[in-house]
Amino acid sequence: MDQRDPLTIGETARRAGVTVPTLRFYESRGLVHPTRTAGNQRRYPRHTLRRLAFVRAAQRFGLSLEEIRSALETLPRDRPPTSRDWKRLSRTWHDALQERIDALVRLRDTTTGCIGCGCLSTTSCPIYNPDDLHGDEGPGARRWPSGLRD
Repeated sequence: MDQRDPLTIGETARRAGVTVPTLRFYESRGLVHPTRTAGNQRRYPRHTLRRLAFVRAAQRFGLSLEEIRSALETLPRDRPPTSRDWKRLSRTWHDALQERIDALVRLRDTTTGCIGCGCLSTTSCPIYNPDDLHGDEGPGARRWPSGLRD
């Protein structure tokens, strides 16, 4: 097999460490772009593996698929991205990632006393809900200290 030959869907999924349905899902979301053979089979350029690695890493950073798709739209589809392309893309996320990091640190520091115990102390819990005012909104926390909402 020539290094320039496109990969089948199964080979792409195996090499990227995802399932075939996951790869199809990513395609439906515009994250990867296969071509089709005369027999209508998907074929992926080899640089798709880098895109998939990027998608998986970005998901671990907590980015949504929409954010990932928007970023990937800035990369060329017809050739592997250069290091310059990747640097440009990563600069656009720096501030957003820093804001998330700061919000997570604030969350960690303000909920140290009640995580795990469920006490919801009326004197110290930052998400206290007197008289269950937010009960009609469904289960789970509905209020967070200022700046912790996404």
